[in-house]
Amino acid sequence: MRLENKVSIITGAASGMGKAIAILYAKEGAKVVVSDINLEAANNTVEEIKSNGGEAIAVMANVAKEEDIQNLVDTAVETYGTLDILVNNAGIMDNFEPAGDIEDDKWERVFAINTTSVMRATRKALPIFIEKKNGVIINIASAGGLQGARAGAAYTASKHAVVGFTKNTGFMYAKKGIRCNAIAPGAVETNISSSMTGVNSFGMERIQPGLAINPRLGKPEDIATIALFLATDESSFVNGTVITGDAGWTAY
Repeated sequence: MRLENKVSIITGAASGMGKAIAILYAKEGAKVVVSDINLEAANNTVEEIKSNGGEAIAVMANVAKEEDIQNLVDTAVETYGTLDILVNNAGIMDNFEPAGDIEDDKWERVFAINTTSVMRATRKALPIFIEKKNGVIINIASAGGLQGARAGAAYTASKHAVVGFTKNTGFMYAKKGIRCNAIAPGAVETNISSSMTGVNSFGMERIQPGLAINPRLGKPEDIATIALFLATDESSFVNGTVITGDAGWTAY
């Protein structure tokens, strides 16, 4: 039980990587706050955790809304008394648009969900972590946060920003018992593509050759095991950095 009695929040935990992380954390003894914009699906994750003897609650949160993030953290503390681990997993894709085809509202939506939500959830959790001199923040970035052609310009920029925010936060609070790291998944079998509403043909044409060299697709569980390592004291010397999980895709 590597996370026994730890309280964790996981955003976007109704499906994909977030769900896999929630289930694994609960299996390892954590109390899990399953957050998602889809409450019904979040409740399904909770039921699966409970059926295996774990402890979890579901909280509906649209991470693009600050009041939802405030409520999410407050509910976790009201329910379980504290917070130990924050996993900022919720995210959406763009439609592979290059810079010349970006529309302001789509750019702002991608950043609101992928980047601003990470800042707000971190900002809300930090006073709890600072008071107890202990806390772990794990941000789900992307291979698109390390390379220039894994998505469109908006998604790429939003995930690069998450990487920079992770490094800054990890360094700033390193002497206060707080660690902040990111995971950069490659291509993983999730439903994030459902957030795409019309792929840009030029953008996809430019990216296609790189997709062909991807060694393989990952499973959500492949990322969950990395998130487990980062949440435990086994990674106590790992801070302000990014772990890539992509089967070697970015090694080319």
